[in-house]
Parts: sequence; structure tokens; C-alpha cells
Amino acid sequence: MNKEQKKNYITEMTAKFENSEAVLVTHYQGLTVKQLDQLRKEMREQGIQFKITKNRITKLALEKTKCKDLANLFTGPTAVALSKDAISSAKILTKFSKENNNLKILGGIMGKDVLDVSGVAKVATLPTLEEARAKIVGILRSPAQKIASILLAPASKIAILALEKSKK
Repeated sequence: MNKEQKKNYITEMTAKFENSEAVLVTHYQGLTVKQLDQLRKEMREQGIQFKITKNRITKLALEKTKCKDLANLFTGPTAVALSKDAISSAKILTKFSKENNNLKILGGIMGKDVLDVSGVAKVATLPTLEEARAKIVGILRSPAQKIASILLAPASKIAILALEKSKK
């Protein structure tokens, strides 16, 4: 990389770190190109960018952002997941790391909170926004169904009694 490309990379990465709600840092050593492509595809489907980084230059980009506390994680073959939704990226990375032992989650940042490996694992167990909405709708809908069945039950019993009486 020449000097101009390095400046552009720093500017680009600074903007990405600032505009992302969640940044998760991983080591990818030992993954094949096919596995990396598969992971990138899964991430892209959820609107998440998975980018292999250049550590020294990325640390320079981190200095000017809210993610500066992550600088110590950038050693070795490092890649970052940048997203608006921390839960989805944590779920995908956690699932993928269970299937492929070569992907190591190092930590990350969600909003203003710095996460270690166990923090990322805890975030991965949370429901996504869509799952949470579905649960809330289910909870709200359940009492309405019970009320409707209670209100309809006496009417159906009366109809059954009337039918039985008419048969006699």
C-alpha cells in the first residue's frame, strides 16, 4: 500500500467504526477461502460487513473513534464484523465458531460497552429485534384468545343443549 492508499484506508475504517453500533473482532487463522466466503455471505444477508483488517493501520483508525479500547485485540490475522445489530452479528459469529474451531472471537464493542469473549456469547443468546417482537405479539395475543374462547363457550353450550332438546 502506498501512502495515499493508507490514508484512504484509515479514513474509510474510521467512518465504519464510528457508524457501526457493533464491532466484533475475530481471528480467522486456519479458515479456508471457502469458509471465509460462506461466513461473509451469511453476514451480508443480515446487513453485516465482515472485513479482514491490516492491524497497524486499523489501530491508527481506531485512535479517533469510540472503539479505541479495542486496539489491543488487533494482533495476528484479524477480521472485524461491523453492523447496526450486535445481536445478529454475535449470533452468526458464535454459531460459525462452534462449527469451525479456527474462527476465534476475541471481543468487541456494542454501543459504548466493551465486550469480552463471554460478553459476546451472552449477547448471542439474546433474541433479535424480530424475535422479541414476535414474543411480545404472542404474549399480547394469548389473553385475547382466552377471553374470546370464554365468551364463546357459553353460547356453544346453549346451542348444544338446544340441539339435544330438539332431538327429544
